[in-house]
Amino acid sequence: MATTKIGILGSGQVAYALAKGFLKYGYSVMLGSRDVAKLEEWKKKSAVDIQCGSFEQAATHGDIVVLAVRGTAAESLVRSLSKSLSGKVVFDTTNPIAESAPENGVLKFFTDLNSSLMEKLQDAVPEARFVKIFSSVGNNLMINPAMAGGKPTMFICGNDDNAKATARNVLDQFGWETADMGKVQAARAIEPLCMLWCIPGFLRNEWGHAFKLIR
Repeated sequence: MATTKIGILGSGQVAYALAKGFLKYGYSVMLGSRDVAKLEEWKKKSAVDIQCGSFEQAATHGDIVVLAVRGTAAESLVRSLSKSLSGKVVFDTTNPIAESAPENGVLKFFTDLNSSLMEKLQDAVPEARFVKIFSSVGNNLMINPAMAGGKPTMFICGNDDNAKATARNVLDQFGWETADMGKVQAARAIEPLCMLWCIPGFLRNEWGHAFKLIR
């Protein structure tokens, strides 16, 4: 059986955490950035067997593409990669976090409650199969989190059921329960969970928590 290829777009902590997670489970991973030298430096320090390249190279490499850049850069990037992303599953980890500082621990967004960044991305590249994922927890807990309350819940959404099934399989490997919230518009509710998750961190330096849906 062919190894699934993962292209990760980004050179921040979320990109690096997910790269290590996919490598742990035997995926073929390529990191992509505008600054390939930065990726090579991280690769050398981390001693990981990973490919590094441009955004275009990583997007082309991946059977699954992971979008892990700043929210302010996400839309322009996916537009520039529209041909490479067409038809592919794209895991959207981004949030519409504004450049301005948090207020009393609450992040500021550049969207409102009647829109989401993921909807903008889906509109920008209609042929891509976006799934909102890994947007409501810190990078330190993304891979096999050891929580006292058992497996935490990852809220996902997207228009393509097969793409969400792919996301569920990855989340199973990474030690998460999955709660499918439906179509892309559900990102309007999922993305603000980032605000809620960050408040204890900004106010009390507490970053070890995650959400759980009790049924």
